[in-house]
Amino acid sequence: MGAVPSTPRHTSTTAETAEYLIGTFVGEKSFPLASDFWQKLLELPLTLRWSSYRVQQACELFAQNNHHTRHLAKILIHLSWCLQEAVRTSGAPSVVYLKAINAVYFSSVFLKYIIENSQSDNIEELCLSLLENEPVPKDFMTDQRIENLLMHNVLTFLGSIDVSPTTSLLHQELLNFMLVVMSTQLLSGPTPGPKDVNPFLDAAMSQESLLVSSVVRRLLLNYIMRPRLPSSTAASYSIFSEENQPGVLQRVGSAAANFVLLPFNYLVNSNSEGSRNQLADCSLHVLLVLIHYHKCVVSDESITDRSDDSASTDPVSKVNTYFTVNPYSKALENARDIEYGIGECVRILLAVDRANIEGNAQNGPVVRLPFASLFDTLGMCLADETAVLLLYSLVQGNSDFLEYVLVRTDLDTLLMPILETLYSASRRTSNQIYMLLIILLILSQDSSFNASIHKMILPGVPWYKEHLLHQTSLGSLMVIILIRTVQYNLSKLRDVYLHTTCLATLANMAPHVHRLSAYASQRLVSLFYMLSRKYNKLVELRDDKLQTKAISTGDGLVEDMSAELQIYTDFLRIVLEILNAILTYALPRNPEVVYAIMHRQEVFQPFKSHPRFAELLENIYNVLDFFNSRMDSQRMDGEWSVEKVLLFIINNCRSWRGEGMKMFTQLHFSYEQESHPEEFFIPYVWQLVLSHCGFSFNADAITLFPVGMHANKEIYYDEMNTNQNGELNEQRVQFDP
Repeated sequence: MGAVPSTPRHTSTTAETAEYLIGTFVGEKSFPLASDFWQKLLELPLTLRWSSYRVQQACELFAQNNHHTRHLAKILIHLSWCLQEAVRTSGAPSVVYLKAINAVYFSSVFLKYIIENSQSDNIEELCLSLLENEPVPKDFMTDQRIENLLMHNVLTFLGSIDVSPTTSLLHQELLNFMLVVMSTQLLSGPTPGPKDVNPFLDAAMSQESLLVSSVVRRLLLNYIMRPRLPSSTAASYSIFSEENQPGVLQRVGSAAANFVLLPFNYLVNSNSEGSRNQLADCSLHVLLVLIHYHKCVVSDESITDRSDDSASTDPVSKVNTYFTVNPYSKALENARDIEYGIGECVRILLAVDRANIEGNAQNGPVVRLPFASLFDTLGMCLADETAVLLLYSLVQGNSDFLEYVLVRTDLDTLLMPILETLYSASRRTSNQIYMLLIILLILSQDSSFNASIHKMILPGVPWYKEHLLHQTSLGSLMVIILIRTVQYNLSKLRDVYLHTTCLATLANMAPHVHRLSAYASQRLVSLFYMLSRKYNKLVELRDDKLQTKAISTGDGLVEDMSAELQIYTDFLRIVLEILNAILTYALPRNPEVVYAIMHRQEVFQPFKSHPRFAELLENIYNVLDFFNSRMDSQRMDGEWSVEKVLLFIINNCRSWRGEGMKMFTQLHFSYEQESHPEEFFIPYVWQLVLSHCGFSFNADAITLFPVGMHANKEIYYDEMNTNQNGELNEQRVQFDP
């Protein structure tokens, strides 16, 4: 390549020497592992400035020559050795970290280029092995896999070395490097298969449980403590940049992950929240990729086809696959509260105490974390989708953290940002809405949660614009927002699963409702009216089709409409069961609900004879008859005002005994994650990584998800499955992407 000089002049400057060494590194000549060339390369001050065009040339030349030079494998080995030295000499002089950072820089640039420009199914261009005749140092074990050696040392540094002004830049670069090496997932399809090639991720999964736990703990502590990179270190290195501009290896806070101004920047999102912290965000992205990875392998067991009794019992070519256990997901599930405050968290962060990772014979090491600080951090960051996904992962997979959340007396710390985000659903991705609704559903499975949210009174809700909410309970606000989300879904998304999740949460809350506000009560009755209008419209459309159907080809459309009609029948029944639960178990405590039903009692009339609703409406009309008869018999001077009617209801609630009410089994919905969640979560995590952390990738190489879908920020879901009769499963809500 003409832009790379063949040799430096005798009186060369530092820039000329750097250019020569980099040119040699990408060139045809192969240098053995023990050559002093590597030390010279890694000890460069890296002040060379190259244009993006020259970086592109260097990457192309490197990829062309790597097959016989094996320089990628060699620099990865040197990176491993640098990290070993950094760990061994903790508090080491800056030269140790300089070499490690340079090794990460070079490795990230050229490794990323090879991954996103790979033309082979197995990413053979990586060449992660040395040639057989390659001379190696005596203490180097030739039988070890380079990716295992590399990942062990990267993870050891991340898990055992404190984040400090001296080490923070290397921590940041290693986290970005982790995203680079794990980006091989972008080359695979949305459904993990046994032929997927993720050598570095597989190596990370093979590490011992104690190391895995220390990494999970460190990544979460980084997220909680949000350490900042010193500005002086961030500006120390400037390889490959235009004149007077930050080096292209510094594009992400001097990070190599977004290393050049090339077409790879196609998927970078320029939006950022003011509270973002680079190292914390990158730690969370790495953690999310690790915990949601699923490796698909082929079972050794043979499968015999016995469908024909006369057939032989010889094994046939049926592939039986399964997913291996993810140790990072298990470590997150095993996280326990350290029972220390934020001050102790600082102490832990600055002085790693390995005793905080305790062994457990059955479940592996226990990761000790300050749940209080994690709870508060999540409350501050829930406007970010990655924080929502972390909260989901914790409440869905970690029973200890879920229990901790449920006993907190300040549930508004989490619930208020969740409800505010749902309030602005039109400005959010559908995935974020679903994650938040599932979190609420999981929380609503606990009766103490449902009771406590009605005891917390909010002085005001300034972000709610449609109605002045003054001295409203947190529970009433949650009812209002869930109903508003259903209304939004009816007009915009029209997604059955979203309806189901909202109604399931309301059903779990219903028996525990206490002093529901007037506005929330009105919205609850209006919810039945909204769904009934949709139901009536479907009935009319179906009947019209049946009357005008001339040929049998129309049968399919009628069947589809009948199935949708059955779904909305289920929805209406759930709303009636919600109202029944309030009237049966909590009527004296909810006079506003009684008032709302009396005020809009005409909306129930058309459904009194419906076979699915009749028994539920009997209870509602039993309540209406009780209060209507007493109101009719009471003499009143002047007109009935709202205040007088409400006072009348409150007074007569005291004499309510529930006579004639039929007792129905309480609805209780529980969330159950779909059997193959990886088909949703792996693409979703990488969409978040590409959108939020500045990590870019060649759009043409991505097969994990449709790039157009990501670029437009449109996330698609399949509708929730129904049974053969089109009826929803009322006792279990599955997250079925």
